Amino acid sequence: MIPVWPVIVLVAVAIGLGVNWLIGGDQRWFFRLKRPSWLVFERLIPLIWTGIFIAAGWSAYALWMAQPGRVWGLMVGYMLLEVVTLAYTPIMCRLRSLKVGTAIGATGFFVCAGLAVLVWPLSRLAFWLLLPYLLWSPIGTFVTWQMMGLNPKDV
Repeated sequence: MIPVWPVIVLVAVAIGLGVNWLIGGDQRWFFRLKRPSWLVFERLIPLIWTGIFIAAGWSAYALWMAQPGRVWGLMVGYMLLEVVTLAYTPIMCRLRSLKVGTAIGATGFFVCAGLAVLVWPLSRLAFWLLLPYLLWSPIGTFVTWQMMGLNPKDV
């Protein structure tokens, strides 16, 4: 039997590659936008999201190990969370709309919150591993929302 964790990693990587390949987007537009002056940690954001994705994958693994074979619907929830999260940059950049980016960021938070509520009774560890997403995603969404005021033609 194949261990569960490599399957989770392979599915996550496949989703990541698929989202970027299918949607694409001009990220140069995004990098030209003005940022809030207090955003001094922007260079750390990719590392922060890497940690969050690792925690979410570990959460899926912990849930599967706690309830083997009985949580397929919640695994779909984890995949939805990844798709929404990864769609943020390419969709926002393709549409050149910070408003769309803000909406996608908020959607990710609510998908994760719903997933966390459903996961809580099944695996406390899986729940706690979703907490980094729930703490960070409002910050990212707030940054995008703040950028709307600094870049009014890109709303």
